[in-house]
Amino acid sequence: MSLKEKKKASGFKMWSLIWGLGLAGQICWNMENQWFNTFVYTKIAKDPSIVTGMLICSALATTFATFFFGTWADRTGKRRRFIAIGYILWGIFTIGFGLTEFISKDMYMLAAISVVVADTIMSFFGSMGNDAGFNTWTTDILTDKNRGQIGAALATQPVLGTILGTVVGGLIVGENDNYMRLFVVMGVAVIIFGIASMLFLTKADDVEPYKNGSFLKQFLSVFNFKDFVKQKELLLVSIGVMIFFIGFNVYFAYIGNYIIYYLGYTADQMGIIEAVPLVISMLLAIPASMLINRNKHHLVSVTAIILNVIGLAILAPITPDMIDTANIFNLRIWVGIFFVGAGYITILQTTKVWSKQLFPQTSKGQFEGIWILFFVLFPMIGGSLVGEAVVKQTGETFINELSGKAEYIPNGNIYLYGIIFVVLSAIPFLMTIKEFKKRIAENK
Repeated sequence: MSLKEKKKASGFKMWSLIWGLGLAGQICWNMENQWFNTFVYTKIAKDPSIVTGMLICSALATTFATFFFGTWADRTGKRRRFIAIGYILWGIFTIGFGLTEFISKDMYMLAAISVVVADTIMSFFGSMGNDAGFNTWTTDILTDKNRGQIGAALATQPVLGTILGTVVGGLIVGENDNYMRLFVVMGVAVIIFGIASMLFLTKADDVEPYKNGSFLKQFLSVFNFKDFVKQKELLLVSIGVMIFFIGFNVYFAYIGNYIIYYLGYTADQMGIIEAVPLVISMLLAIPASMLINRNKHHLVSVTAIILNVIGLAILAPITPDMIDTANIFNLRIWVGIFFVGAGYITILQTTKVWSKQLFPQTSKGQFEGIWILFFVLFPMIGGSLVGEAVVKQTGETFINELSGKAEYIPNGNIYLYGIIFVVLSAIPFLMTIKEFKKRIAENK
């Protein structure tokens, strides 16, 4: 095989793994963020407190795992083992999560605690494989020539994951609410990709082990926020991401239950309603990629915020009396989801590349952990607490005749409160302009 053929084969393998591992991970995350919540409402209770417990514990597990395994990966210079082992265990415990369905509803507290614990364990290993492993590997292979393409891939994957996870998930769950079937199918798929990474993934050429004293010292060093704060551009980008995704988590955790239990659609209908507008919104990744390659991060991020706000403002006033559940095409819903998806995909696309460019060369794994603080931990805790309060205080409330417990259904107010945080996120992004221009000038 010639050198040219070897490079072509290597490139094909790299992009196959980027898309295979990335999509498998995002579909699994989507299932956790969406179908786990509808699973709780269908099989356990219509109680946002359980959803909040899952989100907070999952965020804590994700953050710790990313720090822990990120440090370990930096010290060894090897990402493959963490990706492979993490994905395989992720798949196994995804299947295990479904077993909570068989706990008797009469044992409410046991069932509630069990789903939270199962979700936490699954998130721990998912973060090992995806956040500390896969995401760090994509940072390793990032170059000036591929940053726009990798950014586009990493940004479109959550949207594709949402589309495939929602559509296929809805079809698998079906009219008889067979959630166990969904968890088995998804768990097996993630396991397969974990095995594939073990066989085919190779490390970047310039990745060397980095050890800074003992493991504990290096692990704790990432919490030295004094050095992090000095990197003003990265700090401001991280704060902007945090605020944006607090708003995102206010409404996204409940969007499935909003469509099913408030508007009255079925699970399979929900998949199509979300999927079609999101597919169209993905087309914006192409011009966004071009702008990112030209260092137009600010333009992309502010545009993303505007698009997201427009979408949320369209969705917020919709009520069940405006809906004909026999017809899945409702122009207002589809347009709203298109704008929400367009803002979501473009903010992900630009901030993922933007932040990765600012990570220290020797501590990429640990800085993925810092990124998780702002991208996952703070937003999921803050967003879930706000979302729960919004659903309980302004949503639809009724008493379950069998259990006598209050149950809560989310309405359009989740989008209104999301808007507040999304708008505020523009402030730190705009504050980076001075530092951004300075860095670009120095690099030239």
